[in-house]
Amino acid sequence: MIHRTFFSTSTVYSSHTPSLRHFMLQFRALQPPTNALSPHATSAITGTTFQCRRTCLLFPCSVTAKRSPIRSFTVKSTTLFGDYFGFPLAGNCTTPFGHGLFSKGFSTRVADSGKRKLADSGKQKLVKAAVVRGKEKDGSVEWDTGNGKEVDAKTAENKTVKKKKPSPRKKVSAASKSTHEECVAAVPEKSTKLKRKKVSKKSSVDRSIEEVTDNSASLKDELKKKNGNSSVIEEAKPLWNFTHKPLYPPSGKSVVVVESVTKAKVIKGYLGDMYEVLPSYGHVRDLAARSGSVRPDEDFSMVWEVPSPAWTHLKSIKVALSGAENLILASDPDREGEAISWHIIEMLQQQGALHDNISLARVVFHEITEKSIKGALQTPREIDINLVQAYLARRALDYLIGFNISPLLWRKLPGCQSAGRVQSAALALICDREMEIDEFKPKEYWTVEVQLKKKDPGSNKNFTFPSHLTHFDSKKLNQFSITSDAEARYIQSNINSANFHVVCLNKSKTRRNPPTPYITSTLQQDAANKLHFTASHTMKLAQKLYEGVELSDGVAVGLITYIRTDGFHISDEAVANIRSLISERYGQDFAAQSAPKYFKKVKNAQEAHEAIRPTDIRKLPSMLAGILDEESLKLYTLIWSRTVSCQMEPAVIEQIHIDIGNADESIVLRTASSMVVFHGYQAVYMDIVAEAVQDKDRGKSSPDQTFGLLNSLKTGDPLCVVQTEPLEHHTQPPPRYSEASLVKKLEELGIGRPSTYASTIKVLRDRNYVTVKSRVLSPEFRGRMVSAFLSHHFSEVTDYSFTADMETELDNVSAGLTEWKGLLRDYWTRFKSYCERTSNVHIHQVEKMLEKKFGDFLFSSFPDQSRVCPSCMEGTLTFKVSRFGAGYFIGCDKHPSCKYIAKTLYGTEEEEDASQPSTRVEEPKLLGVTSGSNEKVLLKTGPYGFYVQLGEDRKGYIPKRASVSHVKDVGSITLEDALELLQYPLTLGNHPKDGQPVIIKLARVGFSVRHRRTIASVPKNIKPTDVTLEKAIEFLSGKDVRRSGRPKGKSKAQEVEVIEAF
Repeated sequence: MIHRTFFSTSTVYSSHTPSLRHFMLQFRALQPPTNALSPHATSAITGTTFQCRRTCLLFPCSVTAKRSPIRSFTVKSTTLFGDYFGFPLAGNCTTPFGHGLFSKGFSTRVADSGKRKLADSGKQKLVKAAVVRGKEKDGSVEWDTGNGKEVDAKTAENKTVKKKKPSPRKKVSAASKSTHEECVAAVPEKSTKLKRKKVSKKSSVDRSIEEVTDNSASLKDELKKKNGNSSVIEEAKPLWNFTHKPLYPPSGKSVVVVESVTKAKVIKGYLGDMYEVLPSYGHVRDLAARSGSVRPDEDFSMVWEVPSPAWTHLKSIKVALSGAENLILASDPDREGEAISWHIIEMLQQQGALHDNISLARVVFHEITEKSIKGALQTPREIDINLVQAYLARRALDYLIGFNISPLLWRKLPGCQSAGRVQSAALALICDREMEIDEFKPKEYWTVEVQLKKKDPGSNKNFTFPSHLTHFDSKKLNQFSITSDAEARYIQSNINSANFHVVCLNKSKTRRNPPTPYITSTLQQDAANKLHFTASHTMKLAQKLYEGVELSDGVAVGLITYIRTDGFHISDEAVANIRSLISERYGQDFAAQSAPKYFKKVKNAQEAHEAIRPTDIRKLPSMLAGILDEESLKLYTLIWSRTVSCQMEPAVIEQIHIDIGNADESIVLRTASSMVVFHGYQAVYMDIVAEAVQDKDRGKSSPDQTFGLLNSLKTGDPLCVVQTEPLEHHTQPPPRYSEASLVKKLEELGIGRPSTYASTIKVLRDRNYVTVKSRVLSPEFRGRMVSAFLSHHFSEVTDYSFTADMETELDNVSAGLTEWKGLLRDYWTRFKSYCERTSNVHIHQVEKMLEKKFGDFLFSSFPDQSRVCPSCMEGTLTFKVSRFGAGYFIGCDKHPSCKYIAKTLYGTEEEEDASQPSTRVEEPKLLGVTSGSNEKVLLKTGPYGFYVQLGEDRKGYIPKRASVSHVKDVGSITLEDALELLQYPLTLGNHPKDGQPVIIKLARVGFSVRHRRTIASVPKNIKPTDVTLEKAIEFLSGKDVRRSGRPKGKSKAQEVEVIEAF
C-alpha cells in the first residue's frame, strides 16, 4: 500500500505524501517484483536523485557513509526534510533487490534534482553507478566507481572523461557540472551485460568448492584509466537482460528450460525447431548436506552443493545457448519453481554461459497444452525475487532446525535419526492422538431400536420401518440415560405392552451443494478415501497426468492443470466449456444458473494457481481407457467428475421426520427417511464415464420403499410394534489419523504447504516413527519418544500455532511484506537458546522424563505392575537408553552390580504378534546348563534379534554368544541346538595359496566361510557340519562372494562443486 501510494503522489511534496523515511524503512520489505517497475519507471539509489514515474525524491549531496559489518552501507541524510533516515545498501551492488541476491549491479536512469540536463550536445551521458565507500577528504565524499579506486569528487568536475576503445554497441562519456551531479547513474536504451569476475576455486578429494561473495559475478575486466585529475568511469550495464517482449512467434533461436524430460518432449512438439527445450531435472543445486551450510553469524550466508548429474544438465543448457537469443526459464509456477530458475541463472552466470546478446525471460505454464504454452510465451516476466527469498527463508529454516536438533537426538536418544519443522508438528499430532487413546476410558450406554408397521389387517408384515427411542417416562433421553442391561430390559417390556400412533409428521426439502474443485490437499484426501492411494502415490500419478501423456493420435498433451495449488478458482474459459458439456450431456437444468465462485477455506491459502482440473473437459475418462494405466485412469476420473460436478446445480432431497408415541405420549419413538428428488451434481457420479470411481455399494439398498411407506402415514394413524431390540454400546476413543485425515488436519491448522504433505508423511514412515496398519498411521515407540523429547525441550518447534504462524510469515515474504533475513534472525535468536539449554541436559534426565511420561505403557505388562528387580530383589526397574546401539530397555537401577534386563524395546508396538522376533522381547529363557562347567545356556534377544548365550553377564567377563535369527521357530531351540551353534566359529584349515586360515562362522542370515577379506555364504541346503576345507575354497572361488573392510584402490572421487552464495 505504501508503494502504491508513493507512485500515485504528485511531484509536489505535501504532508499527505508518505515521508521519505517511512518509505525507505519499508522499501526493502515492500519492494514489488522488478517487472512492476519496468518499463514505466527506473530507480537509482546511489545518485543524488531517486526518480520513480512522476515522483522525484532528492538525495542531498552531503552524505556520510559507513561500512557496516554485514557488507552493506548506511547512507544518512543530513538536510532532507529536516529528518534522518537510514537505508542499507549492499556492498558493490546497486540492485533494488538487495542482499546481493543477484550477482551483478542494476543500472538506472539519470534523474536531475535541479532539472538540469547533462551537457554535451543535449544528450544524456552515461556513467557508472557509484557506491559510497565511506572515506572523506577535505570535507567531500569520495565515491568508488566499482573498480577498487577512490575518486575525489571535487576534482571530477568539468573534466573530460576518456573513452574506451569504440565498439558498435556502446560509448562511454561523462560530465559533471556540480556537486549535486556527482553520483548519477544512467542506462542506455540498449545496454549489455557486464562480464563476470572469475572466482577462484578450492578443490578437495571429494568436491571442489567455489566461494562467491556478495558480488559473486562482478566485473571480469574493469577499465581503469587516469589522466591528471580526470577519471575514466565505465558505462553501467544491467545485470541480466530480462525481456518483456512476446517470445512467440519466434524471432530467433530460444532455449526453454523445464523441470522434467516428459514435459520437455511435450512442449517441444508444440513449439517447433526454433525452440530447444531442455530439462533441468529439478534443482541444479541445493544446500550442502553437512553442518555449516547456513551460517547465521555471517548474515545467513549459504553453501550450495551442485550434484554431479546437475553439471551434465547445466553443460547441455550451456551448449544450447551458443547462438541463442533467448533463455526462457519455464520451471513450475511456485516457490520451488522460481528458485530453480534463479539457481539456473546463477550457475550459468558462474560458468560464463550468459553472453552479452542473450535475453532472459521467466514464463509459467499452468497447464501443458499448446494454447497455454504459446500464450505464456507471449507474456514473459522477470524472476519474482520475493518468491526466491521465501524459498531461501524456508530452506534456511528447515536446515537450521534439522541440523541443530538432529545431533542432539543422536546423543540423547540413540536410534532417533532426525527432526524437522513440519515433520515434528505432524508427528506431534499423531503422538498426541495416541496419548488421547491411551488415556481414554470407555463408557457403557444402551439404545433401544423398535421395528413398527401400520396397524392394518391388509398391510404386509414385511413392510416395516425402523425407529429409535427418544423419550421415556416423559423425559428426553441423552446418550447416557440408559447405562445398564436391566434398565434397557425394563424399557423393552414397557414398549412391547404399549399401543402407538403417529403423533406428528414433518416434511422438508434440503439442497446439498456440489463439492468444491480439487486442490492438492483435497485430492490427496479423496484419493486415500475412495481409491486407497497414499499421498505420495497420488502426487506421483498426478505429476504424470500434468506433464503429459501420448494419446492415440500420437500427440502428447497434459491432461490436468498444475497439481500443487491451494486455489479454488477456475478460469472463465474452462468454466464456459464445463457448463457447455453439462448442458449437452445431462441437460440444461443440471447446469448451475450462474457459474459458482469458490473461495479459500483453509488457513494461509495463497491461491496463486487454479484448482486442479482437466485441461480439456471433453476428454472423457472413457476415452482414455486404453491409454492410461488403471490407477492413472481412476485418478483422472476422480478429477474429471469433481470438476464437472462443481459447476452443476445442487441435489434436492426430500426428508420426512415422524414422531410416534403411546397413548399418553410418555414414550416417544422417532423415525426418518429421505429421497433424492433432483440429482443435480450427483448425476455425474452415476454417469457410465465415471465408472472407475463409482461406489460399488451404490444402488444396492434404496430408501425409496421406506420413504414411500412413511409418506403414506398421517397424523393419528395407529401402529403396532413388530420387534424391540436393546443394543449395548461403548464409547470409542478418537480414531487414529489416516493419511487423508492427517492431511486435512495439517491443512486446517495451516501447517506446511500442499507440496509438503506427501513428503512429510513419507519421512515419518522412512524414519520408522510411524507405521501404516490398515491404512491408519500408528506411532512407533521411537516416534513417541522423539515427540516427547521435542515437546519437552523444543516446545516452540512442536507447537501447532508456531508452525502455522511461520507459514504466514513465509507467505508475507512471498508477498514482499517481510524481510527474509530479519525473519531468520528473529527465529534463530530464540531457537539457538533452546539448543544451548538442551545440549546441557544429561541423558539420565531424558530417561527420567520419558519414564514419567510413558510409565503406564512401559510397565503395563509386568505382573501386578511391580517394579522390584526380581534378580537382586533390591533394585528398582527403570527405563534406560542403550549406550551401545539403537535400543531402549527396562533394567535394574543397581547396574553394574546387577545387570538384570526385564524387557528391551526397539521402537515397535507391543501389541504386535509375539512370533515376530524383533517386535517383542521377554525375559531371558534358560535352556539348560552345560554338563562340565555347569554354565547356564540362555536364549536372549538384542538389537539384532535372538541369540543364545553361554554363561551370565558379569563384570569383567564377556560370555560367548551365537545368533539364532536364521531359525524360524525360536521357541523350538533346545540345549543341544544351542551348544552346537556356540561352537562356531571353527577353523577348517589353511588356504593352500597363502597359508591363511579358512573359517566357517555363524552370521545373522546363516552360515558363511571367510578367508582374509573374502566372504562367501554357505547354501541353505548344505549343513554346516558337511562343509569341508575343499568345499569352503570352492565357495570362496565362486561368483557370489563379497569383501569386507574398506577397498584399497579407490578411484578418484567424483567431484562435486559447492557454490557458496550470499
